[in-house]
Amino acid sequence: MSTSTSRAVWTTLAATAAAGAGALAWGTLVERKLFTLRRVSVPVLPAGATPITVLHLSDMHLAPFQHRKQRWVRALARLKPDLIVDTGDNVGHRDAFESLEHTLEPFRGVPGVFVNGSNDYWAPSFRNPLRYFLGPTNNPVVAEKLDIDREHALFSSLGWKDIDNGAITFEVNGTQIEFFGVDDPHRRYDELETVSSALDELRSESSDDTVPGSGSNGRRTTLSIGVAHAPYQRILNSFVTNGAQLIFAGHTHGGQVCVPGYGALVTNCDIPRTQVKGLSTWRRGARVAFLHVSAGLGTSIYAPVRFACLPEATLLTLVPAS
Repeated sequence: MSTSTSRAVWTTLAATAAAGAGALAWGTLVERKLFTLRRVSVPVLPAGATPITVLHLSDMHLAPFQHRKQRWVRALARLKPDLIVDTGDNVGHRDAFESLEHTLEPFRGVPGVFVNGSNDYWAPSFRNPLRYFLGPTNNPVVAEKLDIDREHALFSSLGWKDIDNGAITFEVNGTQIEFFGVDDPHRRYDELETVSSALDELRSESSDDTVPGSGSNGRRTTLSIGVAHAPYQRILNSFVTNGAQLIFAGHTHGGQVCVPGYGALVTNCDIPRTQVKGLSTWRRGARVAFLHVSAGLGTSIYAPVRFACLPEATLLTLVPAS
């Protein structure tokens, strides 16, 4: 190799290393703190229905020293949402519960629903980041157990309903909404048959009012919403089969480290890479539902980096379909 060629190779390697170091510094020190509110309109309500605003919170992975994140989430209460959907992984540190209580206090009295993620049960642990390229991560056998009962008590005090492997219904802005959800699919805590049975019972009890998507006869209209932490295909398929018109999920962090112009490299589940965040649709046979996957607000404290994937919360406005 000539001297000039050798110099060119070393220059290229040095430039590549510098670019990588710069990207890592940006993702670690800057981008993961650039909390962003996305606004999305979803045409899922029947004609004449009053619009409903839904604040989707997911994957806060809150730690007690993350004061900027706490202030930013608290400020979202100014949006005055009609409904909150929390898709789990709220806690990212064993000492974060008081911080979580402080962060969510401004939402007291706003109706909401929630499901669990794995980091509501278990404290985070270090993992080799390259493992994510091999598919969904295997959960560690040994992990510190968190006080999920305390978290659930907090949510209940705020007025939020637990729909882990269950179903409920209540009215928002004149629309009767049916919610059903599963416990964390990533840990395989989901019980799809239990959910189907809960839905059958719920619909039997409310059969005098309506069925999902009806409303032409002047009776109250029901919107059916499915909620899960991790958007595994088995969950999405079951939700659509059970009549969900809109599905909320998180877990993916939007890929967390993305390539500009290409997108996510990994999803940490089996959802297609192109649906790793944002609003899309999910089809099962002849049925189709809107799917909203949040890129989330946090990261593991052991992998505090985001690149080309801003941390986010989303305000969805549900409007009548044209």
